[in-house]
Amino acid sequence: PMGRKAWLFCWTELGAEHVGIIQSLISTCKLHDIDPYTYLIDVLLRVNEHPASRVLELTPRVWKEQFADQPLRSDLYREMKPQ
Repeated sequence: PMGRKAWLFCWTELGAEHVGIIQSLISTCKLHDIDPYTYLIDVLLRVNEHPASRVLELTPRVWKEQFADQPLRSDLYREMKPQ
């Protein structure tokens, strides 16, 4: 319910399209029992080194099978993680 009216203020159609893409990724992650935050961080870190010919491996369903056991983490995660 939080986003119902707030999404009206994307300013442009392109902004609204990007919001729709992110919402779709988050919903797909939830459907596959994937933490969306972990998925997005891993994919954003991995996309730079991952071959473009294997981009399907970065979709949530396939990512869960191949990378969910050992996701890439940001340096901030290591600093914030309780000891």
